Amino acid sequence: MLRTYATSLLGLMFVTLLGALPSFTFTLDRRATVSDRAEVIDGDTLDIGATRIRLFGIDAPENAQTCITSRGGAWACGRAARKALEDLTAGRTVTCRGQGRDDYSRLLAVCTTPRGELNEAMVRQGLAWAFVRYSDAYAQVEAAARAGRRGVFAAKTMPPWEFRALRWEGATRSAGADRQRECPIKGNISRSGERIYHLPWQGIYARVTINEMARERWFCDEAEAERAGWRRAH
Repeated sequence: MLRTYATSLLGLMFVTLLGALPSFTFTLDRRATVSDRAEVIDGDTLDIGATRIRLFGIDAPENAQTCITSRGGAWACGRAARKALEDLTAGRTVTCRGQGRDDYSRLLAVCTTPRGELNEAMVRQGLAWAFVRYSDAYAQVEAAARAGRRGVFAAKTMPPWEFRALRWEGATRSAGADRQRECPIKGNISRSGERIYHLPWQGIYARVTINEMARERWFCDEAEAERAGWRRAH
């Protein structure tokens, strides 16, 4: 009798507590829909509140990446892609509908504003590739951009997945200690105490030094860095 009363009391307390909390919707398949103003990180990544979002089905050039022009010169395609996504989202509510999560727990999503879809727009402008390794959703959009020789498709240029692989290989090959060779992501602590990690293909990577005596460290992958409480450098 006493046990039954205690169980009932705990149940009542739990229900009361739930009633006092805000309402959230949880999904077991790790999908979600988020909507608000967005902060652009690069040509295929943005933040809405605390949610890091990777645009599903596309791969934009990295911020530090350059591409080849139709005349054989170089242009800052990574910065151009980021600027294009900033222009598409500026002052507008962005709604992102999740398609799942990647290995770094980022929400993979199709994102829209009142003016249209962002994923498709980036490929259509020639500022992102269809990421056919994971989805062919934008393969036809890329084919049209290639036919029009728009953006990165104006000349033969290195796709971002090859750019990242090349930079990663270079970082591991040039590193000294075994830990650096295996784990080239640099976990740096800023003057304000913020813990930030730098990837080999990011702009200031080469200038960042690691002082392990100051509790700075190396990471093997982004997921490890995120779990340890470090954030990606912008």
